[in-house]
Amino acid sequence: MSDKKVSRPCHHCKNRSASAPTDTSKIHYEKFWLYRHCSSVQQRDRQAQKAGQLFSALLAMNVVFLGSAFISSMIFNQVAITLADVWILLSILKVLCMFWIIYYLLGTSRQPHAVLYRDSHAGAIWIRGSVLLFGMCSILLNVFQIGYSTILIHCKSRVEIVFPSIGILFICTQAYFLWHHSKDCIQVQHNFTRCGLMLTIATNLLLWLLAVTNDTLHVEIESQLREVERRFAGKAPSSHPHWCNETTLCTCPNTTICKVFQKGYILLYPFNTEYCLVCCSVLYVMWKNVGRRISHHHVPHTKPKFKLQGVVFGPLLGTAAVIIGACIFMMYQIQATSLAPSQQVFVIYYSYYVVLLPLMSVGAVIGTIIHALEKKELDTLKNPTRSLDVVLLMGAALGQIGMSYFSIVALVATDPRDLLNSLILSYSVLLIFQNITQNVFVIDGLHRRRTPPGKDEDTKEEQNRDAYSQRRVSVLELGQEIRKASLSYIHTYSHLSWKRRVLREISFFLVLCNIILWVMPTFGAHPIFENGMERSFYGYSTWFVIVNFGLPLGVFYRMHSVGGLLEVYVTA
Repeated sequence: MSDKKVSRPCHHCKNRSASAPTDTSKIHYEKFWLYRHCSSVQQRDRQAQKAGQLFSALLAMNVVFLGSAFISSMIFNQVAITLADVWILLSILKVLCMFWIIYYLLGTSRQPHAVLYRDSHAGAIWIRGSVLLFGMCSILLNVFQIGYSTILIHCKSRVEIVFPSIGILFICTQAYFLWHHSKDCIQVQHNFTRCGLMLTIATNLLLWLLAVTNDTLHVEIESQLREVERRFAGKAPSSHPHWCNETTLCTCPNTTICKVFQKGYILLYPFNTEYCLVCCSVLYVMWKNVGRRISHHHVPHTKPKFKLQGVVFGPLLGTAAVIIGACIFMMYQIQATSLAPSQQVFVIYYSYYVVLLPLMSVGAVIGTIIHALEKKELDTLKNPTRSLDVVLLMGAALGQIGMSYFSIVALVATDPRDLLNSLILSYSVLLIFQNITQNVFVIDGLHRRRTPPGKDEDTKEEQNRDAYSQRRVSVLELGQEIRKASLSYIHTYSHLSWKRRVLREISFFLVLCNIILWVMPTFGAHPIFENGMERSFYGYSTWFVIVNFGLPLGVFYRMHSVGGLLEVYVTA
């Protein structure tokens, strides 16, 4: 595998990185030994690109299968393969990924004409911001794990300290790499870069899989303890498999610092799964952009910015939904963590969803109808970022949709006339409909061409900004400035077309609703498992597998929907 350099005049000066000279730019065509007899250089380049993607994907597939075999063996046969063995394998993969990232930062990206193009659609600010946010939470998670293992060093393996230490270095290196290079369309060392990206994707997928299984074991232990406490309280036990009680040799001492490490670890654990999924999505776009040459038609002439103008009712309704949801979430968390959570808590929780989900569905349907009424052309240009957004939205929605269908079957087969069961049944049906309608609205909006802002409006804003910065604002002038800003906001709102106005209202409302629906399951509200109905119907282990694979996908769907809806809001 090698790259062939062919010099020719550059016709993409606008797309080239700042470091690339205008008169000496070169395009590095790919060359693969299987297609060395192709007559056309362009045809050989296309075939070599497909071969490079195939071989790098095969590398990732083998790494994922190997890691999955280790993790599965650890779950089903803890004697032969232990958790420490899995940590050692993942530590080796992390070190290899860090070596490649450092080589990319110091070597590949600094070669002449390495980054001639940058994908303006890749690495949106909220995606990179989520990488940093979840990365910082994952770093704190590893710090708490190191502190907890250090306190219990007399009964824990040293691998439990080494693994999170390597994890901190890996998270910092990867976050820096994605923040600065997520838009790169690398033009040199194509196959080596593809293999490095795919190895990093496979490592993040295995970390996500391990996090899901570890979270499963943690919740199982917590549920067992709650079941034992119910038995000692003289209550009827719930149906669950037989568990072998072993003497706990490693218990947290009754000290404040140990309790802080333990609670912090439990609180921050969900962010680690989201960090792995977000990194995989960004890395996949970079993998698709290796060797990509962007024409001037792909570069937007104006880059729309997020402005909180032209929306009134969307923020108001969305803020109300967030406040009410936060109150219900706190009330649920306080009562559901007790030994005997009342049925009223579940009724209130599901009633909130039964009211909110239809509003979100109606808004998405109205937005889709407005998209159909618009005379805006569809953007049919090749866009790996948008294609990935569509795949992630459709794939992540399968988590919630799958759990909902399992709940529907269990409820219909038992007693759907009970108040709580009828609410859960309504919630499951509405959740399926809401996921479908929101996906249609977001995907249709992502394929619409951007609406360029009016020149007069931009000129007025720039003049007002310049005038404001050139003079001092006294205390008396402050009130006048606030009044002018309010009048300007009303003027902008009234001059928007009714279609753009409604689209912005709906998009902003859905953004806030998806945020609260992301916060509630992320921070521990899992009534779909704790209400016990589906668990008793399918069995403890089966339902646990369904929930722990579907719930992280549902959380990721809400977070990714926020990014898609913000894109729809900006382009409206």
